[in-house]
Amino acid sequence: MLLYNVTLILEETAAEDWFNWMTEIHIPAVMATGMFASHRLLKVVDSPNEGVTYCAQYVADSQENYNEYQEKYAPALQEDLNAKFKNRFVAYRTLMEFVG
Repeated sequence: MLLYNVTLILEETAAEDWFNWMTEIHIPAVMATGMFASHRLLKVVDSPNEGVTYCAQYVADSQENYNEYQEKYAPALQEDLNAKFKNRFVAYRTLMEFVG
């Protein structure tokens, strides 16, 4: 199993709108792809960065599901994020493997 983690550092003025958009629109759209088994949304409480930091995490059962998500769905979903919150966030994406 793999964990796809998206860490976003948002301007404080965008954080509430982003949170609502994530929970009402974006996460449901990601999960509707069928490529992930579960998800969670976390807020970083001790971030050294200015602004508000969140981590959206999605669990994929296989590398194939993750790859299909990246090829078929991620570009449009990321474009939606960029269009709605342009220049108001920085995102870092990592893929991790469960080992224990």
